[in-house]
Formats: sequence, structure tokens, C-alpha cells
Amino acid sequence: MYRRYRPFSIWREMNQLQRELNRVFDSYSSGRTDTAPSFPPVNVWADEESTLITAELPGMTSDDIEIDVLENTLTITGERKDEELPEGARYHRQERGYGKFSRSIRLPYSVDVDNVEASFKNGVLEIKLPRTEKDRPKKIEVKVS
Repeated sequence: MYRRYRPFSIWREMNQLQRELNRVFDSYSSGRTDTAPSFPPVNVWADEESTLITAELPGMTSDDIEIDVLENTLTITGERKDEELPEGARYHRQERGYGKFSRSIRLPYSVDVDNVEASFKNGVLEIKLPRTEKDRPKKIEVKVS
């Protein structure tokens, strides 16, 4: 009987070690240390004039939300209330979180805080943050002599 021996490969051994470590850590952390995604989920768009931020806040009212802007950081804070269950009912599955939250977003430039606009419709918060005039890029004309 002949045996085939593969030559030693450090890369194959490293890959096998990585797979084993991943398997060990995955089995240990299943459900215990998983972190929730940041809340609220946001989209951020920026151009030379302003930044537009939208945040999903289902089931909340504008009274539940507070918005603060300091220099180039926007902070959204609030509290989602827990749903009351009917008498005798118990959760079969609960995925929607509740409680206090705070989310800070660093903006790409300083904001003109006097002209910030915010609106809330259908559970979506929209915030328009105009860029300060002194922080906007200036176009320099090149003179030909």
C-alpha cells in the first residue's frame, strides 16, 4: 500500500488554524455577545452646500426625539416605549428593541446651526444641515498676465 504525502505548506496550516479558531469563537459567541446594530439606522448624503441625514424611527413621534448639533457632530437621542401586551399574552418573538438611545454622527464639515431644518414623516426623520459659509470651498480665479 502506497501513501501519498503532500509537502508541508505553511499556508495550508495557517488556513486550517484560522478555520478552527473561527469555529471555536463562533460556537462560543452564538447569541451571547452579538451586538445590536446601531439605532436608529441612518443614511448620510453630503455635497458642497449641505449634509442630508435620514433616520428610521418607526413607532415614534417627534416629541420622543431630540436633535443636537455641536460644531461638526450631530446627536440624535430619544426613547422608544415598550409595547403593552394584552392581558394573558406573552412574547413568542421580540426583535424590536425599546428603551433610550443616542446616536452621534461626525459630519464632514462645520454646520450653520441657525439654519438646520428637521422634519418627521411616516417614521422617517430628515435633517438638513447647511455648511457654514466660511467652511465652503472658494473658487479662485486664475489671472492671465
